[in-house]
Amino acid sequence: MTERQPSLALGGVLTIAVMICVILGQFLGTAAAQLAAAAAAIGALACFCLHVAPARLIFVAIGLAQTVAALALTEGGATALLDALGRGAFIVALFTALGTIRAAAGGSEAILSCGRFLAEQPPGRRYLALTAGGHLFGLVLMYGAISLLGGLAVQATAGLADPELRHHRLRRMLIAIQRGFAATLCWSPVAFSVVLATTLVPGASWSRVILPCLVSAALVMGTGWLMDWIFKPRLSAPPPERLPQAAGWLASLWPLLALLAIIAAAVAAVDVASGVGVVGAVMLVVPCLALGWIALQLASARGTARRVARFVTQELPGYRGEIVLLFMAAFIGHLGAHLLAPVMDRAGLDLAAVPAPVILVVLVWLIPVAGQAGMNPILAASLILPLLPSPEALGLHPAALVVAVTGGWAISGVTSPFTASVLLLGSLSGQPARQAGLRWNGAYALVLGVIMSGWAILLGRVL
Repeated sequence: MTERQPSLALGGVLTIAVMICVILGQFLGTAAAQLAAAAAAIGALACFCLHVAPARLIFVAIGLAQTVAALALTEGGATALLDALGRGAFIVALFTALGTIRAAAGGSEAILSCGRFLAEQPPGRRYLALTAGGHLFGLVLMYGAISLLGGLAVQATAGLADPELRHHRLRRMLIAIQRGFAATLCWSPVAFSVVLATTLVPGASWSRVILPCLVSAALVMGTGWLMDWIFKPRLSAPPPERLPQAAGWLASLWPLLALLAIIAAAVAAVDVASGVGVVGAVMLVVPCLALGWIALQLASARGTARRVARFVTQELPGYRGEIVLLFMAAFIGHLGAHLLAPVMDRAGLDLAAVPAPVILVVLVWLIPVAGQAGMNPILAASLILPLLPSPEALGLHPAALVVAVTGGWAISGVTSPFTASVLLLGSLSGQPARQAGLRWNGAYALVLGVIMSGWAILLGRVL
C-alpha cells in the first residue's frame, strides 16, 4: 500500500479544502463555508479511514454511535452534530495550516543549522539550550520540533564510545527538547490546548490569559531544568571536555528568530486589520508564508508547484492517522458533552456546588491521568469543559481554568504513551513509549502537577 494511492491523494486534497473553507468561514462568517468545511472533512476522513490502523477506526465507530444517539434521543441533536463536525474540521484545518510551515522549514538549511547549534552545546548549558530550542522550534513546527532537534541529538551522541555516557546524554537531551515543546502547550495561541481552552471556557480569550499562561510555561521549563540539575546522573567515568563553540547565539539562531518575528508581525497585522482573532489570522498567514518560503528556496514556479503537490498528495496523507484521531477526538468530545448534559441534569449533579479549588485541581490531573488510559487531551477537554459551570458561577477568573487545563495538557504531553511527543521520544531513543513517557518523566509530572495545581488555585484566589 503506497502513499500514491488515489484515495490517499484525494484525502490530501480534501484536507486542504477543509483548511480553505475554515479560513473563509473565519473571515466571512458564512454558514455555507462552515458546511463546506464539514463536508470536506467527512470526505477526507472517509478516504483516510481506508488506510489507518483498526485502533483509529474504533474512534470512528464511537462517533457514529454518538451520532445515532444524539439524533434519536436528544433535542437539538442535529445542531449539536453540525457543531461537532465544525469543531473537528476546525482542528484539522489548524493542524494542516501549521503543517505547511513545517514542510517549508524541513527544506531550509538555515533552520537545520539552528538546530545543530543547540544540539552541540557544551554540558554546562546544553539542557537549557535544548529546552529553549524545543520551545522556540515548537512554536513553529509543533511536534516537528521534537523530530528535528531529537534527530540532531541522536546524531550528536552517536559517536560517543562510552555506552553509559551515550545513553544518559541522549536521554537528557531528548527530555530537554520534549519539556521545552510541552511548555508551548501552556500559552502558544495556535496550540490545540490553548485554542480549545479559550474557546470552551466562557469569557476566556488569548489576550486575557496570556500573562498567567506565560508563567505556566516558565514553570514547565524551570521545573524541568531544576530537576535535571538536582538528579544529574553520576557517571563511572568523567565525560571528555568539549571545546566551546565559536559562533554566538544571536548569529546562530537569527533565522529561527527572524521567522518567528515575521509570523508574529504578519499575524498581528491581519488580526488588527480584520478583527478575526489570532487563530484565524494564523490560519491565513502561515500557509501563505510557507508557500512564499518554498518559492524562495526553489526559485522556480514549476519546482514550487511540484513541492506543493507532493505536500498535498503525499505528505499530508502520511499524517492520516493523526488527522483521523484529531478530528474524532474533537467530534466525540463535543457530541459526548451534548449527550452527557441532560444525564447530569436528571441525576441532579450540580458542579457549581463543588469548591472551585477542587475543580481546578481535578482539571490539572484529569487530562494526564486520562492520557494514561489512551484518551486524547482534545477529547478529554472537549468532553469536560462544556459540562462545567461558567467561571463567574464558580467565582473564578477564566484564566484560572485555562491555566489548569493547559497545565494538565502539558503534563500529559510528556507522560502519555499515546501522545505524539512521547511516541517520537520512544522512536528516537529506541525505548518503549511508556519508558520514554511515564518512567522518564514520572517524578517530573508529579512535581509539576503539584506546582500547577497551586498556581491555578493562587490565580483563582488573586484574580
